[in-house]
Amino acid sequence: MPDTAAEIARRLAREAEAVCRHYLSNGWREGRYWLVGDVENTPGRSLFVRLTGPESGKGAAGKWTDAATGEHGDLLDLIAAARKLDTLGAALDEARTFLRLPRPEPQAWSKPNPAPQGSPEAARRLWAISQPIHGTVAETYLRIRGITDLRNCGSLRFNPRCWYRGDPDDPVDRVRDAWPALIASVRDGSGKLTGAHRTWLAPDGSGKAPVSTPRRAMGHLLGHGVRFGVADDVMAAGEGIETMLSLRQVTPALPMVAALSANHLAALELPVGLRRLYLVRDDDSAGHGAVDALSDRATAAGIEALMLDASLGDLNDDLRLLGRDMLAASIRLQLAPEDIGRFLAVNGPSRNVA
Repeated sequence: MPDTAAEIARRLAREAEAVCRHYLSNGWREGRYWLVGDVENTPGRSLFVRLTGPESGKGAAGKWTDAATGEHGDLLDLIAAARKLDTLGAALDEARTFLRLPRPEPQAWSKPNPAPQGSPEAARRLWAISQPIHGTVAETYLRIRGITDLRNCGSLRFNPRCWYRGDPDDPVDRVRDAWPALIASVRDGSGKLTGAHRTWLAPDGSGKAPVSTPRRAMGHLLGHGVRFGVADDVMAAGEGIETMLSLRQVTPALPMVAALSANHLAALELPVGLRRLYLVRDDDSAGHGAVDALSDRATAAGIEALMLDASLGDLNDDLRLLGRDMLAASIRLQLAPEDIGRFLAVNGPSRNVA
């Protein structure tokens, strides 16, 4: 009886199309691939699963990639994500059920070691137990901020009770130790999760939670960021998640990354093959310094660096106070001519999909 995760993953790969039809039923086969929107079975074609190929190595059957988020893995990873299973044991049990394999003999249970506070492992565990944002107060919060098009935003999730550690600026009689939170995955250029960002929210999503530091990040952040789309030859970069999501409302096809702070923006790793970088500049000294530093690095690497500036304080202010059409008009004037038709949305989204 196969007990190892590697052997079960190989068995799943031999039945790759059956796995996809069962767990990603909203997708379809196209040539050697199964296409669907994401691991949550959303209709679309961002995620592709290889249905045929060798058992291992490049091009192996069962390997999948989400082009919108950079996430990737094998069919065991896919089953865990599709069923929102946060432990390897649970994913193996689900896979054995699908493959109609007997379960292993019960093992003596031992409590898993706690992940070090603020570590990449803690970030991975938080990400695993969080859920899609559709229909949650995280979606409500973003909609209030004018961010309504959430298609292909697999880098965002929601946690209804995310632990909040108070600091000296928080009231000592604060009742709540956990608040609903918008969770964003921080990834490197290959799509590997290296950290997570939390935005604690009011219970009704009307704003941020009434705590001293409603935004915090954990894990390995330097050089990485919250990614929307996979960069090829053109990419946009900026500091804040809401800033970049605001830009995404009018340029939904433009790959972009939120570096989460000015210092991290200055140190952002630039992908190989990039030829043009749009830099979203925050209107403060730290923001200008970060953009100047990254612009110098890009130029030295032979990458064209162009600035995207807000008419008001930042792009989210433009979106909320001036409206989507005015933001689109402003961005149009700042894009390279060949990128206008490629990235700028002509019409707004017909519906919202998380």
